[in-house]
Amino acid sequence: MSHSATPSLTPAFSPLDISRRSLGWQAAAVVAGTAVLALASHIQVPMFPVPMTMQTLAVTLIGALYGWRLGAITVLAWLAEAWMGLPVTATGSIGTLLFVGPTAGYLISFPLVAALCGLLAERGWNGNRPVLAFVNMTLGNALCLAIGGAWLGAQIGLEKAFLLGVAPFLLGGLLKSVIGAVTLMALVRGKAGAAQ
Repeated sequence: MSHSATPSLTPAFSPLDISRRSLGWQAAAVVAGTAVLALASHIQVPMFPVPMTMQTLAVTLIGALYGWRLGAITVLAWLAEAWMGLPVTATGSIGTLLFVGPTAGYLISFPLVAALCGLLAERGWNGNRPVLAFVNMTLGNALCLAIGGAWLGAQIGLEKAFLLGVAPFLLGGLLKSVIGAVTLMALVRGKAGAAQ
C-alpha cells in the first residue's frame, strides 16, 4: 500500500486542521474562537447563582476542533478579554471580581475543559467517531460541573451548590453534548463531501 493512501486511513481529528496552518491563521482562529465564546456567553437563561448559557458547548467544541493546546489558549485569551473589561461573559463581571464570585469555578474550568476535549479529539474521540465524540463532550461538561460545583460549594456549602449549581445543568449538559457531537460529525461529513 502506498504512503499516499495513509491519510485516508487516519483522518485528521478536526476538519479545520488548524494545527497544520500558519501562525497567522492560528491567531485568527483564536480571535474567532473568543468571539464565538462571547456570543455563546450571552445566549443564556438567567438563573441564580449560576446562569445557564451556551458557554460549555462553545468551550467543548473549541477544544475538539482546535486541539488541546490551541483550544486552551483560545479560552485563556477569552478569559483575559473578560479580565480586561470586555463584555464577553454572561455575568458581566470584570477583573478580579470575575474570578472570586460564584461562577468563578466554572470559568476557571474552561481552559481545562477545552484541553481535555482537544486531547481526546486528537486521540480519536472526534467527529470521525460520533459515539466517542459524544462521550468526549459529556466528559467536558462533567469536568466543568465538577470544578464549578466544588468552587460554589466552598462558598455556600456542597449540598446547596449541588442543588443550585450542578443538578439544574445535568440535562442541559447532556443536550449540549449531543449537539456538540452532531456538530463535529456534520463538519467531518461536510468536509468529506466538499472534497469529492
